[in-house]
Amino acid sequence: MSKYLLEVGVEELPYKFIPMAINQLENGFKAFLEANNVTYEKINVMATPRRLAVMIAGLVESQPDVEKVVKGPIATVAYDENKNLTPAGLGFAKKNGVDTKDLYVEDNYLYAKISIKGKCTKDLLQDNVPQIFAKLQGPHFMRWGNNDVKFSRPIRWVLSILDNSEVKVTIIDKESSNLTNGHRFSTQNIVINNPDEYVSKLRDACVFVDQEERKQRIIELTNKEAEKYNAITKISEDLLEEVTYLCEYPVAVTCDFDTAYLTIPQEVAVTVMETHQRYFALYTREGKLTNKFVTITNYVGNEYENIKAGNLRVIKARLDDAVFFFNEDTKKPLEAYRENLKGMTFQKGMGSVYDKTERIAKLAEKLNPSVTVKRTAELCKADLATNLVFEFTELQGFIGADYARVSGETKEVQNGIREHYFPLNADSETASSVEGQVVGIADKIDTICAVFAAGKKPTGSSDPLGVRRAALGIIKTILEHNLKIDLSKLIDDALNLLPVKTECKSEIEEFFVQRLIIFLANDYRKEVLEACSAKNPCVDLCDYLSRVKVVSTINDAKLLENANRVLRILKDKVDNNVDSSLFIFDAEKMLYTEVQKISYNGNYEEYLKALISINSTVTKFFDDVLVMDKDENIKNNRLALLNILKNKYIMLTDFSKLNI
Repeated sequence: MSKYLLEVGVEELPYKFIPMAINQLENGFKAFLEANNVTYEKINVMATPRRLAVMIAGLVESQPDVEKVVKGPIATVAYDENKNLTPAGLGFAKKNGVDTKDLYVEDNYLYAKISIKGKCTKDLLQDNVPQIFAKLQGPHFMRWGNNDVKFSRPIRWVLSILDNSEVKVTIIDKESSNLTNGHRFSTQNIVINNPDEYVSKLRDACVFVDQEERKQRIIELTNKEAEKYNAITKISEDLLEEVTYLCEYPVAVTCDFDTAYLTIPQEVAVTVMETHQRYFALYTREGKLTNKFVTITNYVGNEYENIKAGNLRVIKARLDDAVFFFNEDTKKPLEAYRENLKGMTFQKGMGSVYDKTERIAKLAEKLNPSVTVKRTAELCKADLATNLVFEFTELQGFIGADYARVSGETKEVQNGIREHYFPLNADSETASSVEGQVVGIADKIDTICAVFAAGKKPTGSSDPLGVRRAALGIIKTILEHNLKIDLSKLIDDALNLLPVKTECKSEIEEFFVQRLIIFLANDYRKEVLEACSAKNPCVDLCDYLSRVKVVSTINDAKLLENANRVLRILKDKVDNNVDSSLFIFDAEKMLYTEVQKISYNGNYEEYLKALISINSTVTKFFDDVLVMDKDENIKNNRLALLNILKNKYIMLTDFSKLNI
């Protein structure tokens, strides 16, 4: 088995492109090897800002030889009347490189069996590697120098070796060799004799080429710095990934700023450090922000004073701005900013942000008429008109909550303002306070209805105002906190409050159902989710989830058989009125008695058991009774009886969509 290594050295790549390139290279090489029937054990793609590397282990030396049967012309065309090959037959043999004696006729057609010798893996790599690299896609690709091929950054070198020998390839304008380069401030022109020594030689040259190793080193170095000051870190995955792709040789340096800056909202200081400067903030063991932070620098050396001074100069300027905006904003109460919302457009045709706030307040009051909910709704968007939110848009809600504190609003209102944007993403927490839950749902449903009413519903490539995220936020909040909210009615209320009147309720409900199914798809079978959605989930999401949990446990074939038989018979609408005096058979009376006993008492597990318990009664009914009796009254009475049974079944799920 062989091992192949490709490394393409470049000028510093944009960090957002690097994970895209890793994924594309892995898929590209995988597709190439599988299409060419070249077996391998593992593809490992490694990347830093200055290099993209592909390591393929367990490669076979060549493709396997293949025997192939090729179909030629019809026999009457391939042979003349004397059974001699015609020019068409001879041409077929020549084209496929076979002797005429190896040709044969089958089903009145000429055939040839040919042997195709497998190509050497080295030759396949030479032919295909440049093409795989040329297919990479990313933002802001451009031409460099005199080249026609576009790429993210200029290519500086190419390393390509299979075991102990070079595989000559040319990528854009650079021909490969067995040389690579270390960190900019370390060893250059490093000879790689075989792929196995690649990672260790680069590590010696101050390059951690494996991004996972680099990521773990960043975590370890940051935590080690934090321990020096008896502090802790709260490392987010997004920031960690970004920093990982900004360096080749991570070195942690702890810096600090004046404690006076800790008077501004903690979220502002953290945003300055993490989002704007890519620093890791340090906290006390109790979780309070300190004036220290760790910066990861791509540095070879041991002199850090200039690094500290430079970072302090930058963060001081940003924090000075934050302090100025905070002091200016808090000269008046948060409520005073509501009037400014009238000059901010929510979206075309849907009024201002102030109008939206008024709609949120009305919707929230329908869900919960408490004083704190009303106050939260009134102030929830006020911080959008402040200087600090204008500068730090991602902190809307957090700044509003702090300004509400300064303005003397209650803690319930403060929490509600902060949490009404929750969840911030698919993995983050939902609002814990009633105010945050109710106002958040009202805000999101207004946004969703406004987008649909404006005819801008989401497509595969667009998500206006983040309505998918908004729908997911509503679903998560309702399910996690077991809220009894009729979304169907809430959609009606939200549409009625909009300045534009349209008929799009069914579209919005279907949108919610699809988001709900996608959200739950990792935990439950899709067929179960779709079967349970036959009864509109929007009326009660928690009820829907309860049914899904119970239906997922069904393994009774007889129940499915009986339910589906009833559903097939009752395709058309029938009367529900049963006249027991028209019963002829004991099986009819028995089924009627058993069905009447079944009722939902708030427990779907018990309800399912009740449906299963009458299996034998339903079976006996179909064995003993002919539903389509010649007497129209008797037939209709039996259909009415089955219709009652059908309603019992469909209250749980649509059994026609289920399989065991």
